[in-house]
Amino acid sequence: MNKIQAGDIVARRSYGFDIIFRVKAIYENQAGKLIAILKGVDIRLVADAPLEDLVPIVNLEYNRYRNVSAEQNNEKLNHILTNRRISRDHGVWRSNALNLMDGAEYFDMPGKVLHIDGDEEYLKKCLDAYQKLKIPCHGFSIPEQEQPKLILHYLQKHQPDILVITGHDGLTKDAFDFRSMDSYRNSRHFIETVKAARRFIPGRDDLVIFAGACQSYYEEILKAGANFASSPRRVFIHIFDPVFIVEKIAYTSIKETLTLNDVLANTVTGIDGVGGIETRGCFRLGYPKSPY
Repeated sequence: MNKIQAGDIVARRSYGFDIIFRVKAIYENQAGKLIAILKGVDIRLVADAPLEDLVPIVNLEYNRYRNVSAEQNNEKLNHILTNRRISRDHGVWRSNALNLMDGAEYFDMPGKVLHIDGDEEYLKKCLDAYQKLKIPCHGFSIPEQEQPKLILHYLQKHQPDILVITGHDGLTKDAFDFRSMDSYRNSRHFIETVKAARRFIPGRDDLVIFAGACQSYYEEILKAGANFASSPRRVFIHIFDPVFIVEKIAYTSIKETLTLNDVLANTVTGIDGVGGIETRGCFRLGYPKSPY
């Protein structure tokens, strides 16, 4: 008898244990076979697999994996913050400093983010990363199918500079046509949400949008009005890929148009997982800084 239960950490034998999953639920299909619904721990993917294909990951192995993953993520965050300080001291930041004298006290106004995520656990991790990166953000967990109906409310309430629309996606098991909407689990919901946001704020520099998750319908998401999307090569994307793209936008001056290489270099999966179009930054410098 298979002892795997909802909440367990597992990997798939048939895929060479490539991704670590958490079991969301188990059900019996029409053939009487037990099927597990799986959610990636660090990869924005929902999949299903026969229970017999799953191998439990013991606590010691999982803790080792989590420690390595946390260390890699912290290194990435520290690298971003270091590059930001270098840019401020020696690069474009100084030339954009309103011709202030050395020692003048100015203040930062990075772009504000609204992050809509279909997964509450992923959202919490992203909000923690935004906080460490000093990016102002409001985040809400909304199921993918509900996002198109609710996006206008949250846009009107929070008036963001940058909108992130993400959650879970993936190619269906029998998908063979990458240009058929039926090949994707949730891309249609991301596309409709982007369209709704663009009806409210049409300009791609007035509201910068990232949308998509693992293996999403990249071309149609961009066509709907997103600035950045996943996934050009229909690969899995990392939980923090949207955050790292947002950081570059939020802390690049409104006077600059971002080079795509600069934006995508911040990400974990690179150009196979995410892509986009030329976009202006959202950062503004303020002066003087209030003493209160």
